[in-house]
Amino acid sequence: MAIKSLQTLVSEIMNQIKTISADEAYEMFQNENCNLIDIREINELENTGKVDGASHIPRGMLEVYLDPNSPVFQNGQLDQDKEFVLFCAGGVRSALAVKSLKDMGYQNVSHIDGGFGSIASSKFKII
Repeated sequence: MAIKSLQTLVSEIMNQIKTISADEAYEMFQNENCNLIDIREINELENTGKVDGASHIPRGMLEVYLDPNSPVFQNGQLDQDKEFVLFCAGGVRSALAVKSLKDMGYQNVSHIDGGFGSIASSKFKII
């Protein structure tokens, strides 16, 4: 079996996941219809800023934090009835993360096309 490149892997999953624009995410966030989750690493937030009001769960901890048996999951910080909208720097890690959450059984999950790059040029407040 040949090893797949990251580009191939992401291309294959794009038709299996929901991708939304920064503007769509902004409307959902403003209307309190989503959990906006920044999956970038802490140094990325420190270097480029963060979205005011977004939750931060580093990509490496996402599945752990969103495991229903995790104490972090059970603290009620995220509303399970709202869509989970993920973003990273450019959209690759968030696409992979959405696929992983779908594999865990999450249905109402999407990611932002272009990641923080598209968010920074949208209506979101960066702090």
